[in-house]
Amino acid sequence: MWAWGLAERAAAGLLGSADAHGGRWNTAVAVGVTAAAGIALVAIVVSSRRGGIKSPWRRRRRKHVLAAKEWRSLFTPEGKFNDGGVKLVKKVRNGGVEPSIRAEVWPFLLGVYSLNSSQAEREAVKEHNRRGYLLLRKHCLRKRNEESQRPNEASGVNHEKSISPGKLEESVTSVGSEEQPENGSVEEHMKSEEENSSAILQQEIQAAKALPENKVDENVCSSSSLDGDGSEKSDMTHVEAACNDVASVRQSSVEDEEESMPRYSNSGGNIETETELSKVACHVKSARAVEDFETWQRIIRLDAVRANNEWVSYSPSQAAVTRERAIESAQAVCLKDYEHLEAHRIHHASRLVAILEAYATYDPEIGYCQGMSDLLAPLIAVLEEDDEAFWCFAGFMRKARHNFRLDEVGIRRQLNMVSKIIKNKDFRLYRHLEMLEAADCFFVYRMVVVMFRRELTFEQTLSLWEVMWADQAASRAGIARSSWGKLRLGAPPTDDLLLYAIAASVLEKRKLIIESYSSMDEIIRDCNNMAGQLDIWKLLDDAHDLVVTLGDRVE
Repeated sequence: MWAWGLAERAAAGLLGSADAHGGRWNTAVAVGVTAAAGIALVAIVVSSRRGGIKSPWRRRRRKHVLAAKEWRSLFTPEGKFNDGGVKLVKKVRNGGVEPSIRAEVWPFLLGVYSLNSSQAEREAVKEHNRRGYLLLRKHCLRKRNEESQRPNEASGVNHEKSISPGKLEESVTSVGSEEQPENGSVEEHMKSEEENSSAILQQEIQAAKALPENKVDENVCSSSSLDGDGSEKSDMTHVEAACNDVASVRQSSVEDEEESMPRYSNSGGNIETETELSKVACHVKSARAVEDFETWQRIIRLDAVRANNEWVSYSPSQAAVTRERAIESAQAVCLKDYEHLEAHRIHHASRLVAILEAYATYDPEIGYCQGMSDLLAPLIAVLEEDDEAFWCFAGFMRKARHNFRLDEVGIRRQLNMVSKIIKNKDFRLYRHLEMLEAADCFFVYRMVVVMFRRELTFEQTLSLWEVMWADQAASRAGIARSSWGKLRLGAPPTDDLLLYAIAASVLEKRKLIIESYSSMDEIIRDCNNMAGQLDIWKLLDDAHDLVVTLGDRVE
């Protein structure tokens, strides 16, 4: 009514009375009606948009990624963020990260480095984490040694003729197969491997770097130290890590290693504080038996050789690895059945094995489940240092680990939340899902477990994850708690943005589901064939709409 009245007053003021200008009045009325209709339409659209809260995704296509030059400008001379990381989080949420700087940005988003840390503090954390990763790899090597000795014990082989445990730690880094050679004794075979490994070890030990001992947490690192200055960038892969591992912590006993080895802690906070575990926590033993670790190793190797090569264009240096180095990597982790693979895929598979084994040791409650390699593969494509990739993966898994619990409590909670979002947003669709016995949203199970990895392209996956990590970083740092932080971010962050995105993808297909599908199997088939069909930025826009309108009701 106010729009109509405005049109009438405007027309009367411009044209005078209807008696004096009959023909002109009719024209004015027509113009006024048209104007009123347009204004009313705008009013309806504005009033229906999220209660007046502006979405940061609304003009997402016009936003730019966080570029290298802008990234450098965010820091003070001491290496701290100028504003505590608010601009970083906002920029990533709005447009993602330029591929060339992802390796630098991701550790902040995943909690490896605090948003309030200085450059010096980050260098100490990096060395601290590197040593922790080496200890985890040493533990994996010892486990593999024990596993290889069990068949010999069963067959009555005299282990006094075998290589000593200390030397076996060296030779295990270059093992290529668990099969025994056809000719020659076991002793000669192990001696040969020892000599080869020693040659590699002498070359790689020169590259080992370390910070002074007082900069490294004693609960994560062993009392052994490496020579050199740890401030330089390391090109260490899991092959070099295994060799450096033997040299740097050979002096420590098995008991000392168990005490100092980092373990997952659910105490909350950033990774650098969580790895400062008490000795009591380090002594906690997993309820799983040794056989479980052997099972994890077997499944990890199977999944690793099946990994695709979507990542190749994102890591030219890894794609150009020589076959000789790739085979060396495979032998270091006892990879099998890789002969048919290209060199870069062998190297990629070897890195997957090394890091996933270390994580199974770090978090034995979860260990390894199929699907975890899907989450790690994009990370190691971007992060070329295994220790940094491991801790970024550990940060990622802090939220994702609940997807792999044997009791499936985490999965059920997330599926229930997706169901609640759909129910509150589109009750008609929800009722139809109930009729199909699909209201539990089990048809999006795969999307939840591997976080859209199989429904999106490689680049889309990275973009979605970066936005998701930025939301989690904002929550972790408490940026959104202040009024100024909320104003700068433009919208509330959530730890469950992925679930809103999944619900949005289902709501997008509401008409097809209601009119065409008569069973949950049909919906599952459609969801599994969704790869390449999603517009990631539109999906994020729709997901954020749901966060704003339904967040208080479903979380």
